[in-house]
Amino acid sequence: HIDRLELRVWLQRRMETTRNRLQLTREDQLRILTKLTDATTFEEFIQRKYVGAKSFSLEGGETLIPLLDLVIEKAAQQSVEEVVLGMAHRGRLNVLANVMGKSASSIFREFEDKDPEHYMGRGDVKYHLGYSSDHVTSTGRKVHLSLAFNPSHLEFVNPVVLGRTRAKQDRRGDVDRERVLPVLIHGDAAFIGQGIVQETLNMSGLEGYRVGGALHVIVNNQIGFTTGPRQARSTTYASDVAKMLQSPIFHVNGEDPEAVAQVIELAMDFRAEFKRDVVIDMYAYRRFGHNETDEPAFTQPVMYEKIRQRKGVREAYLEHLLTLGEVTEEDAERVAEERRAHLEQELSVARSGDFKLQYSTLEGVWSKYQGGSDAALPDPDTGIERAEASRLLEAITHTPAEFRLNPKIARQMNTRRQMAAGEVPLDWAAGEALAFASLVSQGVKVRMTGQDVERGTFSHRHQVLHDAVDGWEFMPMRNVEAEKGLFEIHNSPLSEVAVLAFEYGYSNDAPDALVIWEAQYGDFVNVAQVIIDQFLASAEEKWSRLSGLVMQLPHGFEGGGPEHSSARLERFLQLCADDNMQVVYPTTPAQIFHLLRRQMIRLFRKPLVILTPKSLLRHKEATSPLEAFATGGFETVIGETDPSIDPAGVKRVILCSGRVYYDLVAARRERNANDVAIVRIEQLYPFPHKAFETEFKRFASAPQVVWCQDEPQNQGYWFYVQHHINEALAPGQKLGYAGRAASASPAVGYFDKHFAQQKELTAAA
Repeated sequence: HIDRLELRVWLQRRMETTRNRLQLTREDQLRILTKLTDATTFEEFIQRKYVGAKSFSLEGGETLIPLLDLVIEKAAQQSVEEVVLGMAHRGRLNVLANVMGKSASSIFREFEDKDPEHYMGRGDVKYHLGYSSDHVTSTGRKVHLSLAFNPSHLEFVNPVVLGRTRAKQDRRGDVDRERVLPVLIHGDAAFIGQGIVQETLNMSGLEGYRVGGALHVIVNNQIGFTTGPRQARSTTYASDVAKMLQSPIFHVNGEDPEAVAQVIELAMDFRAEFKRDVVIDMYAYRRFGHNETDEPAFTQPVMYEKIRQRKGVREAYLEHLLTLGEVTEEDAERVAEERRAHLEQELSVARSGDFKLQYSTLEGVWSKYQGGSDAALPDPDTGIERAEASRLLEAITHTPAEFRLNPKIARQMNTRRQMAAGEVPLDWAAGEALAFASLVSQGVKVRMTGQDVERGTFSHRHQVLHDAVDGWEFMPMRNVEAEKGLFEIHNSPLSEVAVLAFEYGYSNDAPDALVIWEAQYGDFVNVAQVIIDQFLASAEEKWSRLSGLVMQLPHGFEGGGPEHSSARLERFLQLCADDNMQVVYPTTPAQIFHLLRRQMIRLFRKPLVILTPKSLLRHKEATSPLEAFATGGFETVIGETDPSIDPAGVKRVILCSGRVYYDLVAARRERNANDVAIVRIEQLYPFPHKAFETEFKRFASAPQVVWCQDEPQNQGYWFYVQHHINEALAPGQKLGYAGRAASASPAVGYFDKHFAQQKELTAAA
């Protein structure tokens, strides 16, 4: 499938000149045998000591352990300093013990399940856990290993690993993408069955996501749970989806460890030479069922009768070595006995009364950051001096003298210069751009990706400009970037789940960078729900891992129909607990400016979900004067701003969040209803109790309180906010609802119907 001549010639020379055989020394053979012994002994020990416990055994695929050992040895020879691994649960405990260097006593203690207080309200099952360690190779080189935490959603860790790899490369200044290697270990059924694999492969050659090539290892068990290949794929091989790349796919027998060693040499050298992904499809088998409590003979009786009669991989390889006369059975048994004795000692340690599980949490680049609750955190001053704001805004309007701007963009640049001079208020795009410029000028890296983010879905951002005649590109942020920081923005492929996962992974290893993913429309975020549920919302609770990733989701009911209205914020609010993330719906340019700066100035890292505007990008009232960027910070609650509204005369308080505020202000003005106050809750989670109660008390005498929202009653914020509001009600006050009726669909599909509903809900409010 490879049509690039230089790649074919390279493979031809490497494979045909050696008859595709690697000549191994006795030391190499003994190393492979030892690693197979480690793998086999570990699995047998667990089966014997923890009968019936789930461990997702590697038996039948034990060659994965010497394979990974050879990969790390070869990587070190190629000047790789760090390897980032991702895998699902099969064989994970074996990899943790025999590759990552996690102590067997810790793994056994997790099987013992004797520390319930350690896990109360958090933690994860043992075969989902990650680990990091420093590995010293046989030649004395040190390689740092990181195995990513992963839920049972199998392949979804792939882009997370690649994002982590990219962040580590950027931190090292590794522009050639040579010093950090991603290794992705797959199951055959998952590799062909899950679309995230194709999305991840597609990203491999793209500028914003390139990592110098990943090594993919398919541990091919020739079965998925109870499903055989005829029911699982329409292709010859499980690896056929990788034919989309100009990269080799090596099929190798996992029961022939020396063939696997040859494949490692080829694959690693190919990746180093061409900086491309490479795939190893290692055919193996699964000795037990999907887990150790399963009976695979129920559904595959013929296959499992053959497996029962088959020698283990270590035993078969030992027989091969015995025929060569370099190793004796006594040598091999001595190694096995040493391993068994070591595991017995580790089990004794694990069962001792004073054993304590130790987990690394915030170390290295994370040492100065914190998670937990933000209730005690002070609100930082995120303003910048007015003169500095003017200077930065002015700087990002300049293009090279020979650059020919599109006339419409030229007018936008002129308007922004007026904003810089304080002659006109800033719009949303200017507020966001000023936040980026101010952070970059202070040495903060800003990375933003998503579909069409360079221009912006709604033609507002224009962070990458294109010459109107020949199309060459210029980024105005370069005018401030040279001072201290770095600004990076990339249009993504038409993917939500893989791109969001990549940026989540990037944020895992870049706590000092503002990492943003923006959806084309907020509604499209539901395609990435696995990453939100399994990583963003729960990683701190399950794995004590933090992320400061920002998600910008255009949200607003403006007649765009069911798929262009709602970012499904109710789903985020349902996931919120224990200060696990922040959900914010800012309504002014100054608010987005202070919010983005707050995300970096605080040494507090939580995912931040921002509901961003569509029509408000150009709304004449959704603006902020230059002075609003000079002082203060993000306001979690914005009280009544009309000075003509007397709190003592207010009969009704309307509480709301987001764009509906501007509809309510217009309706109040139209009715001349000066006895109605409107209060905006800008931060929905964590709910700003203190700020809300302070503002709400101003209207304690108002008999009527209404929550107003654009969203249907069963969506949006209503079921989330009402108990918070009820706690603050004064005696005699009751809370009412004004909004769309409950609906199975987020929004209607006809503008006239939408407009009628909007008039009804503002009138009701």
